Amino acid sequence: MLPFLELFLELRLTCKGISDRDALSKPDPCIVLNMQSHGQWMEVDRTEVIRSCVNPTYSKVFTLDFYFEEVQRLRFELYDINSSHNGLKEAIFLGSVECTLGQVSHSSTALIKGKNVCVCVQITAEELTGNDDYIELSFSARKLDDKDFFSKSDPFLEIHRLNDDATLQLVYRTETVMNNLNPVWKTFKVSLNSLCSGDHERKLQCTVWDWDSNGKHDYIGEFEATFKEMRGAIDGRQVQWPCINPKYKVKKKNYKNSGIVILNQCKIIKMHSFLDYIMGGCQIQFTVAIDFTASNGDPRNSCSLHYIHPYQPNEYLKALVAVGEICQDYDSFFSAGCFFLDAAIKQTSCPPPPPPPPLLQVSHDFAVNFNEENPECAGIQGVVEAYQACLPKLQLYGPTNIAPIIQKVAKSASQEVHTKEAMQYFILLILTDGVITDMADTREAIVQASHLPMSIIIVGVGNADFSDMQMLDGDDGILRSPKGEPVLRDIVQFVPFRNFKHASPAALAKSVLAEVPNQVVDYYNSKGIKPKVPSQYQSSRPFGP
Repeated sequence: MLPFLELFLELRLTCKGISDRDALSKPDPCIVLNMQSHGQWMEVDRTEVIRSCVNPTYSKVFTLDFYFEEVQRLRFELYDINSSHNGLKEAIFLGSVECTLGQVSHSSTALIKGKNVCVCVQITAEELTGNDDYIELSFSARKLDDKDFFSKSDPFLEIHRLNDDATLQLVYRTETVMNNLNPVWKTFKVSLNSLCSGDHERKLQCTVWDWDSNGKHDYIGEFEATFKEMRGAIDGRQVQWPCINPKYKVKKKNYKNSGIVILNQCKIIKMHSFLDYIMGGCQIQFTVAIDFTASNGDPRNSCSLHYIHPYQPNEYLKALVAVGEICQDYDSFFSAGCFFLDAAIKQTSCPPPPPPPPLLQVSHDFAVNFNEENPECAGIQGVVEAYQACLPKLQLYGPTNIAPIIQKVAKSASQEVHTKEAMQYFILLILTDGVITDMADTREAIVQASHLPMSIIIVGVGNADFSDMQMLDGDDGILRSPKGEPVLRDIVQFVPFRNFKHASPAALAKSVLAEVPNQVVDYYNSKGIKPKVPSQYQSSRPFGP
């Protein structure tokens, strides 16, 4: 039998011939990659936005799992971003093209077509095998040439890899540092494969540009390097290269350089996989929060989203079971904390008839099993039973506040931070029928939770307008707190259940959980926390019923 081999493809995109939007401005193009899953198109990732450019070459690399035995359908959507936050809400859709991953696996050219638009997109594919180490690089420069008349240059750095066929492949493009001849660019990470195809002596062409708003950037200079040279900065020493403009070198007699580019740090980061952490003993701590606001309708009424049908589970139960059954396999002794949101608990201590109006205790995050000391239920079936048992004891209330439950789970996750080990990662599943009413507090809670070993999944149940909920999902720009603090990591995934109403439970689970493995890995890698080796951890979980 052949050994199991995990295959990945890296895709890079270049476009040519995007039409100007009007006579006064050029497009700010961005490409969104979608993949079809169980008949539904789901966004995988998107490129950066390149301002004022009709022929963009994107530095963003899409990394996709490749399954030879499956038809993996892709759709590339081209947008003109006309807002400062880079989101799609106000973007202009230019066109799209559909293909399969197999078709682009050997690199190809496709046409993105739309209304009055026909754009050529070059898709370059490269195969990766297994996990790839990453390189963290930190560049700066000093005394760069000033290319502007009324201000200083606005420099950015591009790194290209020289391929075997002598073509140049863009590896990374830094941000632009405005009005500065001594820029310090942000630290960035690239895979060793992307940087040099694993060849430490492969030539890298590095070019410094002066950014211009019209897209016609001014050339400052360039230099050649290799990863072997860059490794000299691993021990804390700086590596420097003169930035040379060949035209100036020929024309100017006393020309030395157009500045100095400095590599301040080079760090090799071993990338561990999700399974490395699971096999090393990391447990998934699963918490469910169920919306019991009045907008769900009286549970005794068959039109209610909480109605318990004798033969068919409601949408809340379908979503709960689909996601929970996956998570319970990653905890040796699975138990789930389960809470209801925004309900009133009916008090049974009232005197006999004639009774006064029922006394109500309103709660934004009360345990479904009514045991605040131990809110956990045994397995997903235990959660289902507790949910069904609590319905007659509750009066649906409101408004929909989810910040309290996020803060409750975050409090538990914060205790894990102090262990400095990869032993517990927290997943909060929120099932809600409408737009939340404490958006500001929720944004603040999510920003704070993004620093913790925690992910949040929100499933919208029913037919409400969930457009505002997309704000919480970092896919559409960067979520910020009311004070302007950005999330450290994208930890929220939102999906409306109606998109999967006629699909299998596996389709919903795959959609909402697809980002969790990367979120787990990103968190522990960012903290420098390595997984324990399997010999250090022995699971005592019994298998079977």
